[in-house]
Amino acid sequence: MSKLTDLPKRILIGRALRSDKLGETLLPKRIALPVFASDPLSSVAYAPGEVLLVLSVAGVSAYHFSPWIAAAVVVLMFTVVASYRQNVRAYPSGGGDYEVATTNLGPKAGLTVASALLVDYVLTVAVSISSGVENLGSAIPFVVEHKTFCAIGAIVLLTLMNLRGVKESGKLFAIPTYLFVAGVFLMILWGAFRGLILGDTMHAPTSDFEIKPEHEGLAGFALVFLLLRAFSSGCAALTGVEAISNGVPAFRKPKSRNAATTLALMGLLAVTMFCGIIGLALATDVKMAENPAADLIRDGVPVGADFTQDPVIAQVAEAVFGHGSFLFMVLAAATALVLFLAANTAYNGFPLLGSILAQDRYLPRQLHTRGDRLAFSNGIVLLAGAAILLVWIYGADSTHLIQLYIVGVFVSFTLSQTGMVRHWNRLLVDVRDPARRRHMIRSRAINAFGAFFCGVVLVIVLATKFTHGAWVALLGMVIFYGTMTAIRKHYDRVAAEIAADETPADESVRPSRVHAIVLVSKLHRPTLRALAYAQLVRADQLEALSISVDPDETKALREDWERRAINVPLKILDSPYREVTRPVIEYVKGLRRQSPRDVISVYIPEYVVGHWYEHLLHNQSALRLKGRLLFTPGVMVTSVPYQLQSSEAAKKRARKRADWNAPGSVRRGPVERGHKEPNRKG
Repeated sequence: MSKLTDLPKRILIGRALRSDKLGETLLPKRIALPVFASDPLSSVAYAPGEVLLVLSVAGVSAYHFSPWIAAAVVVLMFTVVASYRQNVRAYPSGGGDYEVATTNLGPKAGLTVASALLVDYVLTVAVSISSGVENLGSAIPFVVEHKTFCAIGAIVLLTLMNLRGVKESGKLFAIPTYLFVAGVFLMILWGAFRGLILGDTMHAPTSDFEIKPEHEGLAGFALVFLLLRAFSSGCAALTGVEAISNGVPAFRKPKSRNAATTLALMGLLAVTMFCGIIGLALATDVKMAENPAADLIRDGVPVGADFTQDPVIAQVAEAVFGHGSFLFMVLAAATALVLFLAANTAYNGFPLLGSILAQDRYLPRQLHTRGDRLAFSNGIVLLAGAAILLVWIYGADSTHLIQLYIVGVFVSFTLSQTGMVRHWNRLLVDVRDPARRRHMIRSRAINAFGAFFCGVVLVIVLATKFTHGAWVALLGMVIFYGTMTAIRKHYDRVAAEIAADETPADESVRPSRVHAIVLVSKLHRPTLRALAYAQLVRADQLEALSISVDPDETKALREDWERRAINVPLKILDSPYREVTRPVIEYVKGLRRQSPRDVISVYIPEYVVGHWYEHLLHNQSALRLKGRLLFTPGVMVTSVPYQLQSSEAAKKRARKRADWNAPGSVRRGPVERGHKEPNRKG
């Protein structure tokens, strides 16, 4: 099957890279910013809208709380960014929150953080892609009519781009991300210039609408709960901050400094855009409602189900630039595209974290290996599969998916910062230098405030979002935690079972004898080759074994054996129920019971064929026998291959594949002498 898929694989993901090319895939800051920060940067496309949607429950009068909510989000963002700058300097290996929590709080806390992050990465892909499809669907009806199919297609495309390698995908993502950031800043500056300098009055498309409040005159605890819910929705702007601390190994040297600089730049850009859009939304009188068909009133009448509620950023852009203008269209296109690409944060964070967890034996070891393009291909494919499943279950509806969001990320924020406080406390015990102590005490204070603030936000998120879907995210965390615990127990059990003892054990004591058995069905060339090989090994006892299913065939085999005067005794076992596997297994087990110190060596002749469909016609009995014999203690199984003529076709394909050049490889120029490939024809 690998031969059938080799050419499409090379076309889709490119030519395989040597391991010594890994350094060439590391990212400079200008590429790392869009790769790791596209999620928090793009969240300003929907986070302001989520704040206004929640406040609309109490009517337009509640909108005046939005600047205070934005201020709280800004304080939280700067706190988290400052805290994580300490993380990347103290733990540059790429373990991020998982490593911090495991080292300082113990394996259970680390596994809890890992479970939360894995769930959050999957949700990042699902939410970002679904939101991008919905934004694109407002301009292209076909997309919104088939949004689940389009969302799955976008995930598949993004998966292929990441399988080509992080550096190549980073270059592709840099242009739309920077275009989006530039477009938003231009909108904020031009809107401020028009409003403050020129004195223009800008109106959003929904500025003349009214909102029918679901609950009028909220006060006391009800109002506080509503504001906390709006704040928790606005915290979606912080998702993805942890990806940089998990992705430090992907940065160029000096890794920690570059990661810390990227974090600071990302935080500054995100909060500026978030606050600017909130301010322009209030200035242009944007109206949003959770149920726009019934709660948005135009000329005294609900707008109805045919009305499409555009995102806040689209309404603000229309008010500032004008509907249908060039800048409006550019920003709309960049917004839709960057929402698709925001999922790339998870495509870099999930495989890296999965690799570390696999190295610690919490996930299958296949997740620790790099693919042809030096990316963690198995982790990328696993993330894509989980996100596709989630998108399919929720019908690519971002309104429902976003309720599951940010629970996991604040679990990891809180435990990570608590772990950093323990980290500084441990170091301060041994450090006597006053300058270093002042630096550590300052860092501890930052992490302590971050732990407290994130813990408060986590409680708020759980209290306000649990019944709206956050319980699904918690369930996902429990499933990940249980699965990883079971995998670790399995690996530990296997490691203990196969560990070499200090004193000689049964496995290290030389067997007293080797009893060799050659399985025979007919006397043909493969059988003769297996007999010759078994005789060459010189076992203490050698015999041929055949199962009698058809009396006529058995008689012919015995006569042919005697006629050829083969000097190996032939033993024939009757099988009245025409079974082949069971009599062989029972015979071998009987020999083991008679002589427990003996090793039974079973030789099985097998055909080597050249086409996949020929495997269905040959070797089925051999496969079943090998599968059963592997579970029999003290039994060694040897396959003796016999190449049929059709196997020549496979050899030709292998030689052709070895000499084949990937598309464009000739234009890359000659291979350097120091990296010359070994001669595969010799």
